[in-house]
Amino acid sequence: MDIGGLQKFSLIDYPGKICAIIFTQGCNFKCPYCHNPELSNPDLYGTIIPEEEIFSFLEKRKGKLDAITITGGEPTLQSDLIDFIKRIKEMSYLVKLDTNGSHPDVLVALIKNNLIDYIAMDVKAPWNKYQKITRSAIKPDIVKKSIDLISKSTIPYEFRTTVVKSQLSMDDLVTIGKNLKNTKLYVLQKFVPSKTRDPKYLKKKTYSNDDFEKIREKIEKYVEKVVVR
Repeated sequence: MDIGGLQKFSLIDYPGKICAIIFTQGCNFKCPYCHNPELSNPDLYGTIIPEEEIFSFLEKRKGKLDAITITGGEPTLQSDLIDFIKRIKEMSYLVKLDTNGSHPDVLVALIKNNLIDYIAMDVKAPWNKYQKITRSAIKPDIVKKSIDLISKSTIPYEFRTTVVKSQLSMDDLVTIGKNLKNTKLYVLQKFVPSKTRDPKYLKKKTYSNDDFEKIREKIEKYVEKVVVR
């Protein structure tokens, strides 16, 4: 595993649980607003943290942490992700996975083998804008497959979109809601320009609270629960 970071304590990243966060290095998307550029831009990569250092920490934190969140970058790019999670599960931790949904085959294996307890998947855009916003060649059908897999599983999940006003119109966000029709939870994440892959995005803004409320009300026609975070 290429592990680029470890946050030893979080009360907000895994719903209702005390967790640590493991950050994997590398991503197949190049979203300009990415708030972890040191994990997605090879020019900014730092030193890899040895796996055994991670497991030594987790052994010491047994009984004090409930769960581990694995995020990135994009964790499903890691060839040994499944074996890594197996070791964490053997330590009796819950595991939450953050993913961009670009590798549904990995999600199938994780779900089939009961290796994850919560999934958070980013849905970047309506289908016609997906490649432009992610600055990648991703085919929307791949993302659709991941959404279908997750929503049909028995695992608690959320879909979420980071909202940059200049990238996503209100209509775009409602379209994403329609694409997530009948799913349980959709989170609209306010873009905070504290650190970005593309420096130009440090000047970008998100919508007002009133605008978010209007968007949320429209999307609630399609998704069971919509949260602004």
